[in-house]
Amino acid sequence: MTNLSNEDLGSDDKQNSGVAAVDRALLILASFDIENPSLSLAEISRRTKLYKSTILRLLNSLERHGYIRKSTDGLYSLSIMPLKLARIYQNSFNLKDIIYPILEKISEETGETSSFYILDNESRVVLFRIEPVRSVKVSISEGDVFPVNVGASGKILSAFSKKQIVAKLEPIKENYWASSFGERDPETSSLSVPVLDGSQHLQGALTISGPSERLTNETINSYIPHLMKYGITISKQLGANTMLYEHALKNHS
Repeated sequence: MTNLSNEDLGSDDKQNSGVAAVDRALLILASFDIENPSLSLAEISRRTKLYKSTILRLLNSLERHGYIRKSTDGLYSLSIMPLKLARIYQNSFNLKDIIYPILEKISEETGETSSFYILDNESRVVLFRIEPVRSVKVSISEGDVFPVNVGASGKILSAFSKKQIVAKLEPIKENYWASSFGERDPETSSLSVPVLDGSQHLQGALTISGPSERLTNETINSYIPHLMKYGITISKQLGANTMLYEHALKNHS
């Protein structure tokens, strides 16, 4: 009987094995979220449906390369490498130099948290944010991930990213703004407008958020034209045709 070495295996078999390992490693990384930044081996197994022995082998590799760290209590969490990749992702955008000054202006003018969300599959991610200098505020961090089916930014991302949208989102796409009152957090309100590029594709959602006791319906309405003007300004810098956007602003005013 002939013994087969790794060199005797077909290249397709080796490739498939390597792809499966990568898929499983990414599945492990994806099992962590904002609400559960630290997980036990048993919980990772429950979330990924992988055997613990398989997870341990992959965790060791992920730990060596800086993607995972293990604490003294035996729990696993993300390490520094995902943050490094997030920074590279941020810096790959020309948006950064355009949007940060706008966010600073918005927070200075409103006294509320300003942020820029992007769509990631069925989630919305905080790409950039500026917090106001006040003790009571909405605190979010760059890289935070939230459901896309709630919140003002979620409505904007859903309305402007899909060719076919549900009926309740049609007014948002026509008006170019969306508001939210206590949808994700019962004590938080928000207002959001789209940012478009030269191909009229959605780049993200420019957003103001704050405590509902300050961001009332009346306050939100007063901020709509100001935030829309900033959305138009950014979109123009990205080469967008903002005629419909400006028409919606005129109709609101």
